[in-house]
Amino acid sequence: MAKVRFIDLFAGIGGIRKGFETAFNNAGFETECILTSEIKPHALKTLHANYPNEEVKGDITQIKSSDIPDFDFLLAGFPCQAFSNAGRRLGFMDARGTLFFDIARILKEKKPYGFILENVEGLVTHDRQDTSQDMGKTLTTILSILDELKYKVTWKVLNSKKFGVPQERKRIYIVGTKNTKVSLDNLKTSKKKIKDILDQGLPIVTNKLSTLLLSHYKPSELYGKSIKDKRGGASNIHSWDIELKGAVSEDQKKLLNLLFKERRKKIWADIIGITWMDGMPLTEKQISTFFPHNNLRKMLDDLVKKGYLKFEHPKEIVIEETPEGKKQYRKPQTKLPKGYNIVSGKLSFEINKILDPNSIAPTLVAMDMKKIFVVDGNGLRTLSRREGLRMFGYPEDFQLPTSISNEEVYDLLGNTVVVPVISSISELLVNTYKKHQRGTIKSTPVCSL
Repeated sequence: MAKVRFIDLFAGIGGIRKGFETAFNNAGFETECILTSEIKPHALKTLHANYPNEEVKGDITQIKSSDIPDFDFLLAGFPCQAFSNAGRRLGFMDARGTLFFDIARILKEKKPYGFILENVEGLVTHDRQDTSQDMGKTLTTILSILDELKYKVTWKVLNSKKFGVPQERKRIYIVGTKNTKVSLDNLKTSKKKIKDILDQGLPIVTNKLSTLLLSHYKPSELYGKSIKDKRGGASNIHSWDIELKGAVSEDQKKLLNLLFKERRKKIWADIIGITWMDGMPLTEKQISTFFPHNNLRKMLDDLVKKGYLKFEHPKEIVIEETPEGKKQYRKPQTKLPKGYNIVSGKLSFEINKILDPNSIAPTLVAMDMKKIFVVDGNGLRTLSRREGLRMFGYPEDFQLPTSISNEEVYDLLGNTVVVPVISSISELLVNTYKKHQRGTIKSTPVCSL
């Protein structure tokens, strides 16, 4: 059996490796990881749990290229850092001072056949000077360096929702080989819904917020809802909808919903005499023009007391010159009359969004995953660890050790890759690599810099 050797840099929990190995193993290749580099402690615990017989190296910046055995493919979900000299056409030197430099120096020294690099979608426009440009200076520099190293490179932003996971997650993938460009335009695709990855009958969460939600809505009515006092249309549940801060009359709910929209109209900025802002305090008199009510003042003051509204002066944009440059902020205009404004924002409670089992999830990020809930029977709960792994396409035998906390699990998952995307890309590399092995594609020698 032919063997493919690879290295896995900035490995995380090994998602790129998992997708790569799956494709090559299915094609009849034996795979061997000859170097894994990762520094995050809870990621290291996960790697050891899944690859107990392998040694994981630490900081890649401290590993000499010459100490790495020969290998065929480099895999890396590298951090995106600003390039201090990006765009100055300094070639290989542009990467110095960034973690991408360690990828470049290893490619230069070891000359593997190919690589897969992954990063956030924002890499495409990072350090872009003109919005008419397709890409910023950072990606331009990266591609220039890879070209300088004589690799045939392609890149594309791919969305994981097309690759058999129920999650909207766009990432850039950069693929290169010594002898041919691998098109990323015709990858195998498939779709799943959230219900396809959920288990049933798991422990539910019982707290004030979940109890209030279920007392005001049927479980199925919560599908796809966000819990926040911000814009979001029909998919939003506001604090007053569930009387989170105290009892609210039907008239008060109507008042809050009208004020929520009305305060954003530019006409009020002109009347008040301030620069338009998205959400201004309006006086009782101004509110009465769109919500006439005999007890308006009493209703407003009650909502302020309960914390749904705040009574504040309008704010104006102030620009100050500082040693660091111009500083812009909003300052209350105390000479203008106070008005009533929504206490807006995401609620600082346990639930931010309830997933719709018949749809897909938004991009899952570490800081929000603990506030993502699902309906289970007649209750609400967070995603289990196994369901979290399924959201990223990890196989059922992949383990998250019990020694790491839920917070650490959220951090790992929020920063990992989607395994099936890597598998689809790697299937294309299998075909190219087979031809290379048979000698039907002539390799282009890598330059010596």
